[in-house]
Amino acid sequence: MRVVSLFSGAGGLDLGFVQAGHKIIWANDNDPDSVETYRKNIGNHIVLGDIQEISDKDIPECDIVVGGFPCQGFSVANPNRHVKDVRNSLYLELLRVIKIKKPKYFVAENVKGLLTMDGGKILALIIDDFKRAGYNVSYRLLNAADYGVPQKRQRVIIIGVRSDIKKTIEFPKPTHTNMVNVNNIQLNSSTRMKPWVSIGSALKGIPEPYDAPHIPNHTHSQYKLTFNGYLGHRRINPDEPAPTVTARGDLKGGVVVLHHPNNHRRMSARELASAQSFPMDYEFQGARSSVYRQIGNAVPVLLGKAIGSCFPLK
Repeated sequence: MRVVSLFSGAGGLDLGFVQAGHKIIWANDNDPDSVETYRKNIGNHIVLGDIQEISDKDIPECDIVVGGFPCQGFSVANPNRHVKDVRNSLYLELLRVIKIKKPKYFVAENVKGLLTMDGGKILALIIDDFKRAGYNVSYRLLNAADYGVPQKRQRVIIIGVRSDIKKTIEFPKPTHTNMVNVNNIQLNSSTRMKPWVSIGSALKGIPEPYDAPHIPNHTHSQYKLTFNGYLGHRRINPDEPAPTVTARGDLKGGVVVLHHPNNHRRMSARELASAQSFPMDYEFQGARSSVYRQIGNAVPVLLGKAIGSCFPLK
């Protein structure tokens, strides 16, 4: 299927759709470093610019529109979130493109906080907007760890099917599960699911940064370790998926980097990208702080692939 991608960032969702067999024909983001990362790893079809200033005629016809619209205004990690946050209105740009291009399907992605914002009224308004645009709409909260991502990252996925399309799109069935406190033999034989991928196993074999200067983006923040249970200061259990990788963790916009599962330093950008299921040869562009932010804002690649696999290839 021909896919148009909005708010593409460094390309996690797009790479997942490519791995699922689809073709991204046009993409957009307003962050120069993210666009350079995308171009280096996925293709030159991405356009740098503010989507609010891009004309409808410059966006090609397509089968699917996807967009992980900016979520900081919705996030439960933002104590000042408000329905009038200017970033919240950017979903209207996704809606604009969908209304004009009338794709067969669309996928919108956002943070868990969207479910409860203003008592669920904001999500209801968004769903109603998409329905009025001529789509049958469904949504579900998905955990990336259930699809082989070594990270417990919950995201709201909204899927729209154009009203004249008879095909029903089912959400992806989990391929992995938390094996703690269950009968492993019975669960495996009945569901054929695999255990969650731990962050320890995901990073196994990646040498220390000072031993491998040849590995792209394998440098880490020197910010001191603190173990107080708060965001970015949690002891990491190597036998479980990592906590949610974040792009911002305070009101000043500072990047918060998870501890390495050995809890001896913070993860390198390369290791954090692995927690987001990016391939080892996926090379991010920009300063390390920018790279950390790009990774934190991304949709995990394997989650994107699972979602992309729900759609027909023709």
